[in-house]
Amino acid sequence: MKDFIKMTLATMAGLFIFGIAALFIFIGMVGAMASLGSSQPVMPREGVLQIDMSAMTLTEQTKEADPFATLSGAEMVSPVGIYSAITAINAAATDPAVKFIYMKPDGATGGIAQIEEFRTALKHFRNSGKAIVSYIENPSNASYYLASVSDKIYMTSYEGGMSMFNGLSSQMIFLKDILDRLGVNVQLIRHGKYKSAGEMYIRNSASKENLEQNEAMINSVWDSWAKEIAASREISVEDLNVMINNLELNFPSDFLEKGLVDELLTREELQAKLCDIYVAERFEDIKAIQLPDYAQLKSTVNLKAKKKVAVIYAEGNIVDGDEKQQVAGDRFANIISKVRKDSTVKAVVLRVNSPGGSVLASEKIKAELDLIRQRGVPVIASYGDYAASGGYWISANCDKIYTNATTLTGSIGVFSMIPDISGTLENKLHVNITPVNSNRHADMYGMMRPLDKAETDYMQASVEVIYDTFTALVAAGRGMTVPAVDEIAQGRVWTGAEALQIGLVDEIGTIEDAIRYAALSIDGITDVSQVQIAEYPKPLTTIEMLMESFGAGESVFAGSSLENVEKAFKGWTASESGKVYARMPYEISIR
Repeated sequence: MKDFIKMTLATMAGLFIFGIAALFIFIGMVGAMASLGSSQPVMPREGVLQIDMSAMTLTEQTKEADPFATLSGAEMVSPVGIYSAITAINAAATDPAVKFIYMKPDGATGGIAQIEEFRTALKHFRNSGKAIVSYIENPSNASYYLASVSDKIYMTSYEGGMSMFNGLSSQMIFLKDILDRLGVNVQLIRHGKYKSAGEMYIRNSASKENLEQNEAMINSVWDSWAKEIAASREISVEDLNVMINNLELNFPSDFLEKGLVDELLTREELQAKLCDIYVAERFEDIKAIQLPDYAQLKSTVNLKAKKKVAVIYAEGNIVDGDEKQQVAGDRFANIISKVRKDSTVKAVVLRVNSPGGSVLASEKIKAELDLIRQRGVPVIASYGDYAASGGYWISANCDKIYTNATTLTGSIGVFSMIPDISGTLENKLHVNITPVNSNRHADMYGMMRPLDKAETDYMQASVEVIYDTFTALVAAGRGMTVPAVDEIAQGRVWTGAEALQIGLVDEIGTIEDAIRYAALSIDGITDVSQVQIAEYPKPLTTIEMLMESFGAGESVFAGSSLENVEKAFKGWTASESGKVYARMPYEISIR
């Protein structure tokens, strides 16, 4: 009894101390975040717009910085929404205070399509007559792609940097062998020979069709990038590919010799070069403003405008319910319903960055978008990195669809999947299951036995009906016949450039192009500045991110080669057994 009392008191004391410590940590966090948000950027009378890609990341919407990264003392990375970034660069093109852009593209992060949109904005800036100067130390595919738009590309003269400018890669993960060892049998029901979302669980290598579409997809994305790089550097695509295929781009001298950079400079020589361009005696005299700060200064909302363009960001997996971090069917249906009931909203831009997911959630979202269009309000789609399967389902009937050349879209197909873990329980864990059912098939989704033929046929019938619904709505939205849609469907993933050729989209363009088109479709509007741009849903605040982070599990294999395997297992376990999905493959990851 004495020991019990001592243990209880010790536990209570420990909890009290922990609570006090946690309180002080939380107060410190709040204080740090408050101080972080207190400073306002200042635009110099004349200066340089500096774009340091290692200090920012391109996102769909502008968000507040990660509070934990800030508090840990790590260098703050500012999340900048792609539309904010584009509008800021466009503003800089006509801003007399901005003399030129100095870009450090190393460390560029963001989706492939976001990088493409960002480069397009930089190209427009350069076409305005102002210069872009870039300095590279560790070239990667993304960083050099961005740098290639510059008037001048300078590169470090120091050896020791790492060149990762070697083409794009996609990794497909297959789990059948490990699932066999665990005694798990995944029963996949699908329509579409290219519908490979569940293939990783039933095969140990890619099917012919899956390999075909992945090779075509990677080559299409690289072809888009390579053509732009080659045109900017006035070389042929063939010569560029020869350099990369033969590993001829290793050292800074290689880049200079092949004409991919203009000069090799030390940091001191670079500073002298920037002084010459700026017309300054000392490097310290050069005034600069960082892009995230400049974007903040230029992100004014026209609150006086009586007409709105609502921009709805559908980013993430399409899931059922009200989840905040994904495209949750109920939550998004409610958001779209509020937009529909707002009489000041005269046009809508649906920004899709989703590989798809739940068919039920997709239907709920599409139904609300259809109601907006029935009101006579145009709905314009803009595609980010992904607008596939369920992501295409919700947007196929939009009045106009803009895509990036590198967007992954299509994947018109459906599947359902039920794992059978009875082998694991019986043979590995030596656990025996005795089902007790009210009806013959009551336990068919219980994962404790394989499906019988009647159950498989039952689920296949559901998949077929939903596939027919999918192809029919695409046909109606795109002005095609169902057989024509079926020919390009079958679960096949296309790039935006390919999707344009086969009629799945209307135009290659950025989110800015979509918003401009939406604004100009409104009666009496001749310029985007005449409307109020209203974004939905509102991004989480720092405090909200902090609250959601408590208790959130971190990735065990984050940053390792096994991270994709972990994601694949999580994607599987998060899926509800037997539910029908319109989703792109989980395993596609392009570097």
